[in-house]
Amino acid sequence: MTTLSKTELDALHEALEDEYRAWASYDQVIHDFGEVRPFINIREAEARHIQALYSLFEAYGIKKPKNTWPGKVEHYDSLHAACAAGVAAEIENSRMYERLLKSTKKSDILQVYRNLERASRENHLHAFERCVARGS
Repeated sequence: MTTLSKTELDALHEALEDEYRAWASYDQVIHDFGEVRPFINIREAEARHIQALYSLFEAYGIKKPKNTWPGKVEHYDSLHAACAAGVAAEIENSRMYERLLKSTKKSDILQVYRNLERASRENHLHAFERCVARGS
């Protein structure tokens, strides 16, 4: 089994924590406002992102931390505010992955990071921007 450097290991944990937080945030919005789009779709996507990262944890024999974010994320006064927060979160998520791409040369990790960064930038961000433009 290939071992990871501390930098690679820290990056994987950072990515998983960020995906956990995103999932919990979008789940909280659904709890507060009902089964609303784009949150229901993006929450499902975040679950797939978590699974993609889990596959790396398993491949490298790393114990997966539990998601401790549910119940600890922000509540929003309106769906519009939640969508605006989603825009900001997805911009930060994309920036995080751009940074994490520099943490490794391992092709499997790079592929997952690229896929997750692209999903944030091309899919989630645009969905939240449309939500803000609609006013809800």
